[in-house]
Amino acid sequence: MSKRTKWLMSLIFALVGFMLAIQFQTASSEPELRDTRDQWEVRQALQEQQKLQQELLEQIAQADRTLEEYGEVSDAEKLETLKSSIHQLEQEAGLAELEGSGVIITLAPIFQEWEEGAPAYPTVSPSLLTHLINELNTFGAAGIGVGEERFISISPVRNVNGETYINNRPMPPLPITIKAITSNPKKMMDYVNASRSRDMFALDQIAMEVEAEQHIELPGYEDNLQIDVLELDSSKETGED
Repeated sequence: MSKRTKWLMSLIFALVGFMLAIQFQTASSEPELRDTRDQWEVRQALQEQQKLQQELLEQIAQADRTLEEYGEVSDAEKLETLKSSIHQLEQEAGLAELEGSGVIITLAPIFQEWEEGAPAYPTVSPSLLTHLINELNTFGAAGIGVGEERFISISPVRNVNGETYINNRPMPPLPITIKAITSNPKKMMDYVNASRSRDMFALDQIAMEVEAEQHIELPGYEDNLQIDVLELDSSKETGED
């Protein structure tokens, strides 16, 4: 048995002893309260405590074996494990390509042919696009793509000279597709069809079509990540004016 296991077992026994001491002290201070349980109930309670203790010991032993096995793994296997972990983190952050089931939302103008005197050719406003993306995230999207752009938590959506930009690039004209990966495409499709976004797009003369797909591919986020770092003013840190 390793030192770590012995230490954890000692800690468990110390806690059990501490709890028994408290119970004994409480019983001593209140003599009018008596244990009315019969011998069978006491024995059953003891067996339950022994079972719980055995489960804890088995969990400690399993954790100890895992640590020992990891120590025996070769450097090459550790490197592969590290690479796999990094790739998984990149997928979760949206930096790597992502595949899976999901839904495809197609946004298209209600007026298929623009004629003189007809309303202006519809475009997706930043506020409307942001509202739809927020709804998809609320519905449990694991990843979102707008056209050829991967949308992540730091993706900017803004208006530049009357055009909607995402990831510092202009959105293409309608029609455009928005993809969302989820483990339950049918459920997300129902959510989107019943959401406010459909009515909001209709007010801007934009039709929304939603389809469930078993295989969707999303590109990775291509821009450089910019993380703001707070720096202390050296003059304030040293007390200089």
